[in-house]
Amino acid sequence: MNRTFPLLFPLVLALLAAGCTTMGPDHERPALDMPSDYRAAEGWKPAEPADHLPRGEWWRTYGDPVLDELINRVDRANPDLQSALGSYRQARAAARQARAGYQPEIGLSAAARRSRGAAIEGRSANQSNTTQLGLDASWEADLWGRIGREVEAAGAELAGTAADLASVRLSLHAELVQNYFQLRATDSQRDLYRRSVESFARALELARNRVVAGVATRSDEMQALAQLRAAQAQAVDLDLTRAQLQNAIAVLIGTPPSAFSLESADWPATPPATPVGLPSTLLERRPDIAAAERRVAAANARIGVAQAAWFPSLTLNASTGYAGNQLAQWFSASNLVWSFGLGVAQAVYDGGRRDAQIESARAAHDITVAQYRQTVLGALQEVEDNLSALRLLEEEAVLRVQALAASREAEALALNRYRAGIASYTEVITAQTTALDNERGLAQLRGRQFSASALLNKAIGGGWGGPAVTP
Repeated sequence: MNRTFPLLFPLVLALLAAGCTTMGPDHERPALDMPSDYRAAEGWKPAEPADHLPRGEWWRTYGDPVLDELINRVDRANPDLQSALGSYRQARAAARQARAGYQPEIGLSAAARRSRGAAIEGRSANQSNTTQLGLDASWEADLWGRIGREVEAAGAELAGTAADLASVRLSLHAELVQNYFQLRATDSQRDLYRRSVESFARALELARNRVVAGVATRSDEMQALAQLRAAQAQAVDLDLTRAQLQNAIAVLIGTPPSAFSLESADWPATPPATPVGLPSTLLERRPDIAAAERRVAAANARIGVAQAAWFPSLTLNASTGYAGNQLAQWFSASNLVWSFGLGVAQAVYDGGRRDAQIESARAAHDITVAQYRQTVLGALQEVEDNLSALRLLEEEAVLRVQALAASREAEALALNRYRAGIASYTEVITAQTTALDNERGLAQLRGRQFSASALLNKAIGGGWGGPAVTP
């Protein structure tokens, strides 16, 4: 054994010296052709990047305490968010497991055995006791950085899973805000139809009185009745829409729909302004982009893991303990046993398995790079879409307000002409229908503005820590 160690030491020293390198390429963020500004951001002031500041509870800019409480309930009880949290904990455990590869494995063993031999030529059988207590240790030297790359990959996966958790949370918040304000817009339409039903009922009474007085035909009465029933039917349809939105909110907050209700309430006329920043800040702000980038890093590290398989591994093994015939003799110097060894292992032939693993790792890296770039492009599109939506919906709102004012005046004129007997009831119905459509369109537009606002906040990665920048 003494002759063996001098032969092993040069080999070990050579392996350790060679092991100063780490296999595989170091990670670099994939290059992207980012625009300098958003095309649809005309009239918007860019916000100063504030990635070092807290993202902020962006939904609080709507100034709605009911919405704030619903968001809190999402954070506490939403099953999708809890599932994402479980995935994060799993990734965190995997990262700890990978880091454990740097440490030695130590085991403790104990054994006791009693044996009896056969009786030979009249001699009694021999009986003996054997007891052992041992401590074993083994450690693999990270010669080629394989363990380091595994730790790097696990750490990147952990960071990606943390970003996934943030992305799920952001998506759930945005979905809740959309559903909440769509429900509020539906409430506005329900209130509109309630008032319209009352108005149409009065118009029906007027038509009936004129028929009785002989100054109108039954056709006028039937037209007024049809108009009333159509408005009542539309009100019922809005009740259905509201129930579906309320149920969707219940599921988001982790509550059975039958145990949740939301009362009607006032809501803002327009959504608050949202600062959009510059396109390049999306790379730091969007959690889904962060997750995609960290998975590129993880895939890159796995290339090094696959390449390290081409090189030998060095394992150090040691054991010590006591062995004897009786427990009392365990700790005597004469019963001390020990061993120390070095192991070098290298695959000589594997039928191309290692080459295939390297090729697979490189292909996986290329896939994650493509997915990262697609995620960035999708994020840019979402910002552009919702910037355009907010700008164009604001223009549409101005026109709808003007159209509503004109249609209301036309409705009043038509009704006065009908009362005076110089207009048909068809003219009244046309004017009332136009006014109702314009008013409902304005309520729907408000809901679309708030949905676009929520989606824009989601698209830019959540709220900013600083004050809003007005367009």
